[in-house]
Amino acid sequence: MRILYLDCSMGAAGDMLTAALLELLPDPESFLEKLNGLGIPGVRFVREPSVKCGITGTHMKVLVEGIEEGEGIHEHEHGHPYEHGHSHEHSHEHEHEHSHEHLHDHDGGHDHSHPHSHSSLPEIEQIVDHLELSAKVKKDILSVYRLIAEAESQVHGVPVPQIHFHEVGTMDAVADVTAVCLLIDVLAPDQILASPVHVGSGQVHCAHGILPVPAPATAQILKDVPIWSGRIRGELCTPTGAALLKHFVSRFCPMPQMSVSGIGYGMGKKDFEAANCVRAMLGKQEIPEDLVLELSCNVDDMTAEEISFAMDRLFEAGAREVYTVPIGMKKSRPGVLLRAMCQENVKDEVLAAFFRHTSTLGVRETATRRYILDRRIETRDTSLGPVHCKISSGYGVTREKYEYDDLNRIASEQGLSLQEVRRIIG
Repeated sequence: MRILYLDCSMGAAGDMLTAALLELLPDPESFLEKLNGLGIPGVRFVREPSVKCGITGTHMKVLVEGIEEGEGIHEHEHGHPYEHGHSHEHSHEHEHEHSHEHLHDHDGGHDHSHPHSHSSLPEIEQIVDHLELSAKVKKDILSVYRLIAEAESQVHGVPVPQIHFHEVGTMDAVADVTAVCLLIDVLAPDQILASPVHVGSGQVHCAHGILPVPAPATAQILKDVPIWSGRIRGELCTPTGAALLKHFVSRFCPMPQMSVSGIGYGMGKKDFEAANCVRAMLGKQEIPEDLVLELSCNVDDMTAEEISFAMDRLFEAGAREVYTVPIGMKKSRPGVLLRAMCQENVKDEVLAAFFRHTSTLGVRETATRRYILDRRIETRDTSLGPVHCKISSGYGVTREKYEYDDLNRIASEQGLSLQEVRRIIG
């Protein structure tokens, strides 16, 4: 299984994720040419080397109409999100007042002072629709933006159609989200995992008031995601970074056992006592054929029909075996132990089936090593037609068994019993 693991011990931002993933490619320059040819209005990507705490990595610079973040017309000063001892300060100078809410993104410790644009979600959709990308990548981009818009809607009590993107909607942020979605499509991992996310601490000062860290929209996006706060005062995880992680990461956990083939470091702009980077690791996780997971639950309030239905759904989710055992439960109630055996790569699907199709509130997991015979299927011509035969061997034994489905079909077609079919075909 091809695994992409993201180390978010210094948070996450769009530009840092872009740079880290870019370093995993064998030919990053060719990919940059592709990015710059997508047709994002006025955008050009520039890759530059960066060193943080002695580690060499990549910083991604996005130029919009030739202007980098920090070189624009409107003053927009930020204390860096990783600064110690103080928090963000935002000062926005606009030529007119806006009654709608603005979304803010501080990707990876940039100093932002560029012309601001305000775009609604439908306008973002139009921009994305005109890019030279596959339907899958466009869908990913818009899903990320919807996560941000829905979070702001929840936080501010404003309907999603009335949400307008402030910095997050400018072309540099569109570029970051597009680049990450396209990079993940190119890398094509089977599973994306990430560490718990370091969100920072303290407060953020902005034109709308003083906000806690993580910012309310970021906190909303990261619901159900393991997050933590450390000594660094400031905003370590941006809304864009949070939305990209929430969309793509299937599980937040310590790094699993894997054989790493590539490592990428995506650097923020400033220097701190800790390396200001996102680290991406690409590798393979070998799942031994003899290792199987046993997922079990106890139920005492399901009918026989409901249990039968659930068992079928567990098989459809990828379980190799599903069975029940009668048990006695609390208050002397008769119950059923429902168990599914599966491999790691389908565990999430099987767990989802447990919770969707049974009344259980919890599922137990046990990893079991099994010893199996080598198996193969061969087709044998018989007087009753072709029949599949399973041949198993190993540990000094050999076994043969005709497939039941074939025997059942022949018996039904010929008006015979199973025993008669077995005797005739030998």
